[in-house]
Amino acid sequence: MTLTQVEPSVPPRIQLLIVDQQRTFRDALAIRLRAEPDLMVAAEAQSAESARRMQAGRSTDVILLDAELPDGSSAAFCAEMTRHVPAPCVVMLSATSEAQRIVAAVRAGAVAWVRKEESIAYLLRVIRCVVRGETWLPPAELGQVLRLLIDDQDDRRGRDELLAALTPRERDVLFYLLEGTGCKEVAVRLQLSINTVRSHLQSLTAKFGVHSTLELVAVARARLEALPDRPAATSVAGSGATRSSLT
Repeated sequence: MTLTQVEPSVPPRIQLLIVDQQRTFRDALAIRLRAEPDLMVAAEAQSAESARRMQAGRSTDVILLDAELPDGSSAAFCAEMTRHVPAPCVVMLSATSEAQRIVAAVRAGAVAWVRKEESIAYLLRVIRCVVRGETWLPPAELGQVLRLLIDDQDDRRGRDELLAALTPRERDVLFYLLEGTGCKEVAVRLQLSINTVRSHLQSLTAKFGVHSTLELVAVARARLEALPDRPAATSVAGSGATRSSLT
């Protein structure tokens, strides 16, 4: 009998696109990120226009996007990229952390906001978390951001009407999101593909009239008096979330 040695599989590296108008910052960040064995800086761009050209036909996991691009192009580029299927995770990089600007980024589809003064270790943690389906916002601004997201919603639709508009599987997905479960873990628990979970998320955000998973969780918690029914015959042990992660 001939035995064939099977080489252990190597997880694919996280593909990154850096978009920042400051070349010095962009180059320094790229050098540091390239030192990480699980990351790959696939491209760098100084503007939304050049980044758009680089993205054509390219599969990117995470876009590190300068929140201060000229002419307000950051939000428009973020919204455009996050409409793709599969959509990259957009992490906004900024010199400030004003709640109103964070809310605008969330509505455009961003899943994280990181101040440029944060350490590289902090940014690395955020990158790896968002790839797992988590959302990451500055803890100091999180409460105000959630209040702004909730206050802007139309509260005329009641709990029963909202839940009645959801399919049974959408309720299951929403249940786990409200418990703090990430998208990839939701897929495992419900025995679905990650793309199917993302499709359910798109439907949920449309039905709740929101633009992102973070907004969905905030608004659902405010509008619903209780969690949807627990998914049948599915274990919920081991769920957890970081203090600034809601999805």
